[in-house]
Amino acid sequence: MVCKSVVFPRTRPMLELLTDYTVQLVVLSSAVTGATSGALGCFAYLRRQSLVGDVISHSSILGIVGFFWLWFVLTGDGNKSLWLLIPGAMVASIAAMILTQWITNSTKIKADASLGVMLAIFFGTGLTLLRWIQRSSNPIPGQAGLEDYLFGMAAATTLSDFWMIGILTVVSSVCLFVCWYRLKLLTFDPGYAAGLGLSVGRWELLLLSLLVIGIVIGLQIAGVVLMVALLIAPASAARQWTNSLGKMILLAGLLGGGCAASGAFMSAVRKGLPTGPAIVVCLTLVVLVSVLFAPGRGVLSRRRTLVT
Repeated sequence: MVCKSVVFPRTRPMLELLTDYTVQLVVLSSAVTGATSGALGCFAYLRRQSLVGDVISHSSILGIVGFFWLWFVLTGDGNKSLWLLIPGAMVASIAAMILTQWITNSTKIKADASLGVMLAIFFGTGLTLLRWIQRSSNPIPGQAGLEDYLFGMAAATTLSDFWMIGILTVVSSVCLFVCWYRLKLLTFDPGYAAGLGLSVGRWELLLLSLLVIGIVIGLQIAGVVLMVALLIAPASAARQWTNSLGKMILLAGLLGGGCAASGAFMSAVRKGLPTGPAIVVCLTLVVLVSVLFAPGRGVLSRRRTLVT
């Protein structure tokens, strides 16, 4: 299974790249995806739910493959449109989290162990179903390329996919704007939120839904395996520069969008460079710079303070 990239000749002129429709679509889709995932990832980072993001990401492969197979059973045709596969990914991810909560509440298994169990079950089952579909004695039309969702296939992004990404971005942005105060209160002090009479369970479900959106929106770009980096890395970098949640979300969105667009463009410039891993490399560099040089919280800044 090899990550796909936007493949162009090595010597292609920069102006031609900038005006190429495919490059523009992939870069713009990557930027919107990175900005949305980075902004929503701030809540997962502050609530120490990075492992939750990993479980959601890996669990989504079962929904992707399952909905593809279900569509084939119902219609006799294969369909890899994001309008079908993203809802499948969301259903599987939310189901994994609900089962995790049920196991934690009903047994003596701790939350982190429950998350690990669900990750293994959903990811393993998804891969098993994927292999069964690929090696079926009666080939399913359109199944070629399903495995690319493991590592992303940004080069295959279509205008229809972009509209799906845009709609999810608008929905999540509206939710953040309308529910900002309650989501912020729930993030920092859920006990106080409950004391004010807020239905913590319902708001937890909303936060979980936003987190799911922040992950499944990037499966086309970064894939199941790498998507959690696009969720957590921008938030980790942004946190080093500010103590304000609002500024952190804006900065994480800018960093995520910028790194995603840069990685996508790098894969267009260099033949054979995978888009998903290129984005993750950009994010890694941004996190390292932030951890080292951010004023106040950076490693060098703290050492300088200790010396003085």
